[in-house]
Parts: sequence; C-alpha cells; structure tokens
Amino acid sequence: MGRSFQIGRIAGIKILIHWTFLLLLGFIVFSEMRKGSDTTAIVANIGFVLALFLCVMLHELGHSLAAKRYGIATKHITLLPIGGVASLERIPEDPKQELWVALAGPLVNVVIALLLLPFVGFTGSFFAQSTGNLASTQGFLYSLFRVNVILVLFNAIPAFPMDGGRVLRALLAMQLGRIRATNIASALGRIIAVGFVFFGLFTNPFLVLIGIFVYFGAQSENVVVQQIDLLKNYTVRDAMMTNFVTLTPADTVKDAADKLLSGSDQDLIVIDNDRAIGVMTRLLIIDSLRGNGRTTAVVDVMNRDFATVQISDRLTDVYVNAQQKPGAFYPVLEKNQFRGVIDLTNINEFVAIRASLSQ
Repeated sequence: MGRSFQIGRIAGIKILIHWTFLLLLGFIVFSEMRKGSDTTAIVANIGFVLALFLCVMLHELGHSLAAKRYGIATKHITLLPIGGVASLERIPEDPKQELWVALAGPLVNVVIALLLLPFVGFTGSFFAQSTGNLASTQGFLYSLFRVNVILVLFNAIPAFPMDGGRVLRALLAMQLGRIRATNIASALGRIIAVGFVFFGLFTNPFLVLIGIFVYFGAQSENVVVQQIDLLKNYTVRDAMMTNFVTLTPADTVKDAADKLLSGSDQDLIVIDNDRAIGVMTRLLIIDSLRGNGRTTAVVDVMNRDFATVQISDRLTDVYVNAQQKPGAFYPVLEKNQFRGVIDLTNINEFVAIRASLSQ
C-alpha cells in the first residue's frame, strides 16, 4: 500500500496511516479557506474527519478482535483516505467464524450510533435532514451519528469486498459449501456493481467509482477462493522453483549485475554452505552500482532481513501471504538448508497447470 506510518498499537495490532491521509487533511483546509471559513470551522472540519477515521479504525478493530478469537492474527490496520483495511493473516474458512468476523465491524458502528443517538435530537427524515454546523456540538455529533449509520448501510450491501458480501457468503456456505457460495455471492456482487455504474451515469459519478470498486472486488474474491481450492492439497515442495540463480558471499555487486542480466530472475539469493544468508534485489543491485560499489562484496550490501518459508508449508498459506505483499520472493528452507525459491508468479503458474490438468 505504499508508504505508511505507525501511529500506535492496540491489542498488539499496529495502527498505520497512509501518507495520502495527510493530503486529505490538506485538501480540507484548502477547501475551507477557499470558501472563506474561519479558523473555528476549519478546525471543526478537521476534527470531524479525525473522528470519522477513529470510527473506521474501531470498525476494522472489530473485525480484528473477532478474528483473534478464532486464532487469526491481524498484521496491521491501515487507514487510507478511502477508508480502512485490516490485514488479517487469512479469512476464516469456517462459515460461522467468517460470519462473526464479518459482522463484528458493522456492529461496532451500530454501537457508536446508539451511543450518539441520545445527543443528536433529530426529527423527520434521516436522509432529508441537514447535518448541521460542524462547529456546534449538536451538529458535530449528528454528523458523526449519520456517518456511522451510512457505514453500516454501505457495508450491508451483499457484495465483495464489503462486509455484506462476506456475510452472504458465510450464510450460503453453511448449506452449499464455500466454493459454490463464493460463486453466487460474487455473481450477485457483479450484478449490483453494474447497477451502481448504470445508475451513477445518470445521477452521481461517485456511484460509478463505487460500482467499479465493487465489480473488481467481487471478481477478485471469486478468483482467489477458486485458486485456494486448487492449492489446498499441496505444499511448497510441489510448486517451488529449483532452477534459479544464486550468489556467494565473495561475489561482487558487478557479479550480481551480470547474473541479473543473464537471466530472468529479479532477486538473487546469497548462499553460504547451503544456507540463505541474504537477498540482492534488482533495486539494491542498481543502487549499489550507482554508488560506485561495483567491486563491493554482496555480503556487505545484501539485505539480511528477509522472509523464508519451509518446504513443508501449506501452499495456500504462502499464496495468501504473497497476495498481500506484491513482489514477495521467498527462499525455501528444509531443516535450515536452502532448497529453492517461490513467489506469486510461479504459484499462479502452478495454479494454471493444475486447473488445465483437472479439466
């Protein structure tokens, strides 16, 4: 997701904020100044956005804590200008567990709305009533109440990647199984997405963007679940690459560049006595060459902080992790000995071959 900064930790979960969030705050200040708003109005608008994203963070924390109950950890929660993302290690395959994890987020917003309800004092139509002046206490609280209700309604849409899509899939999976349930939920999501796009063309362009977001989210979820199903009976040993280029600690940066040019590998493993001790990425090699370090030994500049996988690890687990880290490249170990490499590209190739053989 690009550059994000940690702003805290709750229940052991890192809370990150994406740098573009600062652009959002800057845009709000700029917009209010153009309208001639005074300092009080500007501060009130910034405060409201911060309160809104606190609600979003609590929403994602709801998902995370529910997942933790089932032994599923959350790597981090990232706040973006368009919302929040809880990076769970995996989505529960048990329909009942997925149901509760999916419901936990919107339920947090329901609780927030109920806590605010006694203070908002609105009458008449919810959708027709103005949000009021954010600089006033009642206007601020009503706006926060309103946005939490909207978050609940939006997430109730039965389409991936919204919570409603996962709730629908979980309910269907109790009777039809996860694969069939995902097919149905994904198809319904795409139909809803087309409806958003069509309706948005005549009313609000923002609905077009939502429709596109929903369409590709629904399609992506279906593809991922189908691929996980194909991988479920395999381990890393079955899909890893055994034909690869390696470096020794004595090789220089120029040696690494020559090997990079001689093949298709973008990341080179540094091997010492059958042990992976470092990684020389394409970017690291280029940066080292720019620094006139051609004769520098790779052992002096290599990346020593890298993730590895075991040869007996489930391929589905590696696939899920690789999906969350585009470009991830894992040395494969067996009893601490280097045996091969694996990345998302060759996992996808393995999936394509297995899918062809099963037809």
